[in-house]
Amino acid sequence: MTAQLTDEEKSKDMFFQRIALIGEEMTAAHGSDFATGAFVLAARWISEGRMGGKSRSGTEARPN
Repeated sequence: MTAQLTDEEKSKDMFFQRIALIGEEMTAAHGSDFATGAFVLAARWISEGRMGGKSRSGTEARPN
């Protein structure tokens, strides 16, 4: 018996598939250290609300 995924689970699964493809492309082009670093930075910027060029304060965000 196969469990049915909810719409939210399907959506999340699609994002994970896209992330995996991007990771594979970055690794092939620049190596695993680059891909890992890029994802770590992206996670940091997401948690700090710095994605999209604006910080939480509404000022322009500058990556460190």
